[in-house]
Amino acid sequence: MVFASIITIGDELLIGQVVDTNSAWMARTLNANGIWLKRRVAVGDNSADIIRALDEESREADIILITGGLGPTADDITKPVLCEYFGGKLVVNEDALNNVKAIFAKLAKDRPILERNLKQAEVPDTCTVIHNGRGTAPGMWFEKNGKIYVSMPGVPHEMQGMMTDSVIPKLGNYFKMPFILHRTLVTAGIGESALAEHIIHWESALPKNIKLAYLPNYGMVRLRLTGSSDEKEMLDKVLDVQFASLTNLVSEWLVTDKDQTLQQVIGELMVARKKTLSTAESCTGGYIAHLLTAEAGSSAYYQGGVVSYSNHVKENMLNVSHDTLITDGAVSEHTVIQMVKGGLSRLQTDYCVAVSGIMGPGGGSEAKPVGTVWIAAGSAERIETQKFSFRFNRQRNIELTANAALNLLRKVVLSGG
Repeated sequence: MVFASIITIGDELLIGQVVDTNSAWMARTLNANGIWLKRRVAVGDNSADIIRALDEESREADIILITGGLGPTADDITKPVLCEYFGGKLVVNEDALNNVKAIFAKLAKDRPILERNLKQAEVPDTCTVIHNGRGTAPGMWFEKNGKIYVSMPGVPHEMQGMMTDSVIPKLGNYFKMPFILHRTLVTAGIGESALAEHIIHWESALPKNIKLAYLPNYGMVRLRLTGSSDEKEMLDKVLDVQFASLTNLVSEWLVTDKDQTLQQVIGELMVARKKTLSTAESCTGGYIAHLLTAEAGSSAYYQGGVVSYSNHVKENMLNVSHDTLITDGAVSEHTVIQMVKGGLSRLQTDYCVAVSGIMGPGGGSEAKPVGTVWIAAGSAERIETQKFSFRFNRQRNIELTANAALNLLRKVVLSGG
């Protein structure tokens, strides 16, 4: 097995000012190419911390990937630190210099090239330069004590281009990497612990080269089988057998036997049945519509929605009865049923899903505490409802509500409603 570590550099990562998306992308890319990620480490703009991280990660990993600290400003200290760590001195690399000049030549005339921009072409003379086809800062490849170190820019699309075009192909020349394959399914309606107990005997009998991971998220649990082997064809067959067995064991709670989101599952159902969909949202404020429309091609089935946050909009846009709102309240089964009917009528769709609830932190009562949610989904022929009592913060309650609503819709569609 070939192991890698990722070191991300920058104070902005440590204080939460910038979210580290690089490590997640790199981890997926490494895994897809048979390289197992050992650790992910974030350090600040401090030379001692960077050197310590390089020392520590090189004890565990064959490949150390570094991102960040290669820009033109004073706080970009990665290159001087790498010079100190690997020896040598900073020199101008002609190819990198020409790349910087070419990029600035394409920019507007009011963007003159500065000395600090030209200095980005400076690299330690102990490295092999990696061309940056998407920016000015070159990447650097070092070898020391049988380990490989690669330093890349922190700008995501620049790093991704470098990894795809240069780093991964070059690593393939150095290491014989096993095949790593995955199979993923998604469940809903059962917790992680109960699920683990249900499949405990099957899991304990898995071959040594196959592992099962539990990935819970907002009312659902993804189960991912991961296998590694030098023989891809044999691994495929073994994984298929084990995955079929797992799928059968959890069929009662199965949402999809693919690594998909609920909104992707809904999209496939709508397209396959040539049906249309609308949303009527109160407590989620349009979040369900956002999830649906984030998927490419959603215009083929999603017609639109009504964010009926106030009772006035519920009455006048969705035809919810004033008496229902007075008697049962906005957060009630009768209200969400009428919201679905109003959405079907107003937006002329085959299906509609509606939600109304109390997301918090205020607004609850003894009868309807914070986290109380009513959901309805259906068609002109049939409408199903479900009540939930969530107990989390506002954002998580919204996300749980959205997933629960889409899952209820999925069940209604599959049942022929």
